[in-house]
Amino acid sequence: MLRNGTWIALTLLVAEGLTADPLDQAIRTETQTLQQAAQSQKRIDRLDDATRRMLDEYRRTLREAETLKTYVAHLQKLVESQRREKAELARQLEEIARAEREIVPLMLEMVNTLDRFVALDTPFLPEERRQRIDQLKAMLDSAEVSTAEKFRRILEAYQIENDYAKTIEAYRDELALEGEKRPVDFLRIGRVALFYQTLDGETSGFWNPRQKRWETLPDDYRRTIREGLRIARKEAAPDLLTLPLPTAEEAK
Repeated sequence: MLRNGTWIALTLLVAEGLTADPLDQAIRTETQTLQQAAQSQKRIDRLDDATRRMLDEYRRTLREAETLKTYVAHLQKLVESQRREKAELARQLEEIARAEREIVPLMLEMVNTLDRFVALDTPFLPEERRQRIDQLKAMLDSAEVSTAEKFRRILEAYQIENDYAKTIEAYRDELALEGEKRPVDFLRIGRVALFYQTLDGETSGFWNPRQKRWETLPDDYRRTIREGLRIARKEAAPDLLTLPLPTAEEAK
């Protein structure tokens, strides 16, 4: 039979065991709760970090989208500008093509007119002027020369012919006299008159525009023509000269 003291001790131990177990359980529960709370907080922190990263990424994407939108708008303006320029260029090319179609026949007629004019004009510098006409005709058939350059050269030829009317000139060339070519000095007075004198100064003559032939002048004109040659060569000061000129009736 157990003693009363023993029962008391056992009761205390049991009571202590019963008391300690709920406490430990409470502590363990609290500890687990704290651990879970800590883990939850870590998850929340991680979620917050992820959310911030996503927010930053979203904002960056918005900025990039805005930049891209601005760039696209700029490209659209460039494309529209290029479209207008292309349309304008096409219009200009069409105008150029139309102008070329119209100007080519005009240039052909201008060269032919100049050719006829030179053939009917006073026969000064015949080889030089004939060569200029031939070069213009060859140029018109050349694909290597632009239409603008062709037109410029034709106008230049017209200007040269026009300038002949405002100048006097002395030059040396050959002339058929009495069936024989002889070197002579020519004196051109604008387009009004053309004289010649042999190199020995013994024979002088002029072009008769009415008869379309060369005629000999009296010896009285030899000195005057010689002086005119010196003036044209700038070897003498300008002076008044008495020279036979064709009348208006003869010039027709």
